[in-house]
Amino acid sequence: MRVVPLAIFVFALGLATVCHAATVRVAVASNFSGPMKKITQEFEASSPHKVVLTFGSSGKFYAQIRSGAPFDVFYSADEQKPTRLASDQLAEAKSQFCYAVGVLALWSAKRPQVELNERSLSNTTFSKLAIANPRLAPYGAAAVDVIKNLGLWERLQKSLVQGENITQTFQFVQSGNADLGFVALSQLHLQPEPSTDTYWIVPDSLHTPIRQDAILLKRGLDNPAAAALLEFTKSAKARSIIENFGYRTPGPH
Repeated sequence: MRVVPLAIFVFALGLATVCHAATVRVAVASNFSGPMKKITQEFEASSPHKVVLTFGSSGKFYAQIRSGAPFDVFYSADEQKPTRLASDQLAEAKSQFCYAVGVLALWSAKRPQVELNERSLSNTTFSKLAIANPRLAPYGAAAVDVIKNLGLWERLQKSLVQGENITQTFQFVQSGNADLGFVALSQLHLQPEPSTDTYWIVPDSLHTPIRQDAILLKRGLDNPAAAALLEFTKSAKARSIIENFGYRTPGPH
């Protein structure tokens, strides 16, 4: 029997691993940037694959994907856009799943600050309230739900300033260009020791659930890295990361 030298065996094994490695290009809703970077780090450490992330508005990504943008996977800030892409034959319907449930918070960057709650919205001491564009961003649509359900829509319309996405909305409040703003709780988890006095977690009963779905796009059907990343997102390790960043996760897959 011919004995294969150890060095040749190790080289061949490494070559096989490289051959199976792939790169996945991922469109990610801007609110999910923190956990997605951490998930990618863990994924790349445990597999031969590489991930290229692009963050932005889910609405813009939807339009770009319809126009042929070179993405393999889409992590949307809602469930409607992945569903429409599947209906348009631009994504694999069976691959769609909810990876996170967003939590909405009313936030002020000003200190000292009285405790925020739903009564803060009827307080006339603030002049600008920031929300994400409700036509493009699910967090913006949820903010509109809250304002309307509290019966404050007519009163607050003139106070609203809109960010293109939840990241820009956060920046409006952080910079002081808005006194208050509806942001993602996950964004506050990225801040150094945020005071609970400066934000109010909005009850789920005041808005439509912010279910965030991921889906495998048509371009990624034959990409092993795309399928592997989606599967990793369902793992206990990824779910723990998602929850640590201020999201809820759906029941076990």
